Parts: sequence; structure tokens; C-alpha cells
Amino acid sequence: MTKSLLILLSLLTFSGCSNMSVEQYQNKTPHFVIEDYFLGHTRAWGIFQNRKGQVERQFTVEILGKMVAGNLVLEEDFVYADGTLDRRVWTINKIDAHHYEGRAADVIGHATGRAYGNALNWAYTLNLPYQDGTVQVQFDDWMFLQKDGVLINRAKMTKFGFFLGEVTLVFQKK
Repeated sequence: MTKSLLILLSLLTFSGCSNMSVEQYQNKTPHFVIEDYFLGHTRAWGIFQNRKGQVERQFTVEILGKMVAGNLVLEEDFVYADGTLDRRVWTINKIDAHHYEGRAADVIGHATGRAYGNALNWAYTLNLPYQDGTVQVQFDDWMFLQKDGVLINRAKMTKFGFFLGEVTLVFQKK
């Protein structure tokens, strides 16, 4: 019993140490400014992996970004490998040099974003289609700008704090 308790405490201790802070990337380059990067046409390729790491879905996204009344509007058109189509339109407001707020029809409330250096971290709750309805899942979304305009995005999905899976995207300017 004591050995099991020690293992559990160790896991809790180490899992608490793995949280990233977006501020730790403040000196990393290239500098990522979301409203500059996503202006115009961008393409992304993505996968969804379940909690076991198995790829369940593959997709591409065509994105058109434009400035409307001082906000970045992203029109995202998804094409899944099974032929399913989806669309999400984000409206992103820059609050200050490091803080953003985003809204989309399937986002509950609004997304909050913080950007430093080459990194951006989004946090939001999404109404995700599931069976005959929807389920609300939380996203912890990290974007990292690389050389040559490549943007890598990893988003962890949770429900009630339990890990459901991960979405990985790679963006490239057209």
C-alpha cells in the first residue's frame, strides 16, 4: 500500500512540473504575430490522435485571413480524409502586445490567447460534434513559429481534466 501511495504522489508531483509558460519563449525567434502571419491564404495539414496515440482523423484546412474593423477574421475550411467538410470562422481581437481574445460560433464564451516570442498559447472550450449532439471539451492550444514561415500547432483536449487526445497541425503560407 505504501509503495502504491509513493508512486501516485510521484506521478502527481512530476505531472505538476510539466506545465509550460508562454513567457519562457519571449526571446525565441522568429517572432510570431498572429495578425501578420494569418493575413491572406494559409494551408494546414492535421491529425487527431486519441488518448492512446492512435491517429483517428486526418484533415487539411484552407484558411483565409483578413482584417475587419481592427479584428483578424479567419475563415477556416476543413476537409477530412473521409470527405467530411467543416467550417469555423474566428474573430480575433488583439487586447495588447501579448493578449488576444477569440470568438467562433462553436466556442463557448471566448478563447484567451497569450503570445511571447515565437509562441502563442490559446485556451478555450469547444462544442465538439459527438454522435447526435455535441460535447464541450477544453483545448490547451500551443503554436510555435519556425523558420521559413512554418507554424506548428499542438492542442491537447480534455474533459473534466481527463486527457481525451491531441490535435497536431502544420501551417504553411501559400
